[in-house]
Amino acid sequence: MLALLFFASLVNDVRGLVVQHDFAGAERAVRAYRAQSGATSELAAALSWLARGALDAKRYEQAESYAAETRKLALELLGTRKLDGDRWLPTALGASIEVHAQALAARGERPEALAFLRQQLALFGATSLGERIRKNMNLLTLEGKPAPPLEEGDWLGPRPAPLTALRGHPVLLFFWAHWCPDCKAEAPVLAALKKNYSANGLVLVGPTKLYGYAAGGEEAAPATEKQYIEQVRRRYYAALGDMPVPLSAANFLAYGASTTPTLILIDAAGVVRFYHPGAASEPELSAWIQAIFRE
Repeated sequence: MLALLFFASLVNDVRGLVVQHDFAGAERAVRAYRAQSGATSELAAALSWLARGALDAKRYEQAESYAAETRKLALELLGTRKLDGDRWLPTALGASIEVHAQALAARGERPEALAFLRQQLALFGATSLGERIRKNMNLLTLEGKPAPPLEEGDWLGPRPAPLTALRGHPVLLFFWAHWCPDCKAEAPVLAALKKNYSANGLVLVGPTKLYGYAAGGEEAAPATEKQYIEQVRRRYYAALGDMPVPLSAANFLAYGASTTPTLILIDAAGVVRFYHPGAASEPELSAWIQAIFRE
């Protein structure tokens, strides 16, 4: 088993072991790889999966230990390369920041978690980690606060209205990406919500952004990628055809939408009531929407 790890992706193998809750096997794989290959960015990314696995298992001290080890290694590697010029470093460093903050929050140290995240945002906000750090800040702070405005200068589908013009209506934001299978799987859930609640005033808005590539991961100029996103929208989101799609990376940064899909429910007064990185079920979203209508 361990011999195979050196010919496949260490990260994929460790991730698979963590999903199976085989933390001892994942730890052995990481240590064996380090003994043979030394300190690499892939090793840091694999360690970050151990940190995430321990966090999910509520083993907070172990999670923080793995996160600290990941962060130390990642920062050492950053001395010789750029963060976003490496395949694995953003994964590793981003996870180490996320795990440490969430472990602090889980222990009731919310102010400390926010202070740490603000510090990391000052350090890495201009990199690809900006969205992920803001996501974690939003998880701790955004619910109950006014929704940040959306940038609407470029779009697909119907022209989006400013969120301020939608006051009086609950608004469900669906952050998605053209490459995202979980986003496509969420489309029937959103279609059902639209069918059940649009007559009562629910508005669905689907922000997305350019990623620099199109079909097959091939690099694409903005105009080419925009055309490709429109093809994806028409093919996979036809049931949401009148959903405005603001096209802006600034929206992803403002809402910390580093996970796709990210779902945010805003009440009629413009206040965020539900902030959820990842897919959500129809019953869960319906419960939140119905609670707003009851008010």
